[in-house]
Amino acid sequence: MIERPDERQLIVRARSHLEQWTNRARTEAYSELFEGDDPILTAEDLQLLDALDSALERQGGDGVWGTDQYGIHTAGEMGADVPLGVVCVYHPQITEDSVLRDGDDIDDETEERLNTALWRYSERVSTLIEDELEEFVHRTRSKT
Repeated sequence: MIERPDERQLIVRARSHLEQWTNRARTEAYSELFEGDDPILTAEDLQLLDALDSALERQGGDGVWGTDQYGIHTAGEMGADVPLGVVCVYHPQITEDSVLRDGDDIDDETEERLNTALWRYSERVSTLIEDELEEFVHRTRSKT
């Protein structure tokens, strides 16, 4: 009889898929939130966010897109339906310190709007990754 993988093995195996799941989730979340008929930012705000991303990357930083980070954690007992969860461990954020645009400051309202959108984006990515994780756990358990 084959034993179920223990929690540590399950986490290690799941983490090996995290980058792939994250890339797929970022694409889907971006499409859901920033494209289509009801985007959460105006075209002008999205263009501004993309310009900030490019400016930060040119200055040697990581930019905005793709700096969000996610982790897999234990979410309960091994007997639970899905014993693992996903958390966003780094939400990208526009701050006065990160916006280096030759003194061309962004007003507080715009900064807040962009940061709210980035937060929603990161949380949506986290949810989509967790969906992949749950499917992975169910597939893994059905093989044992």
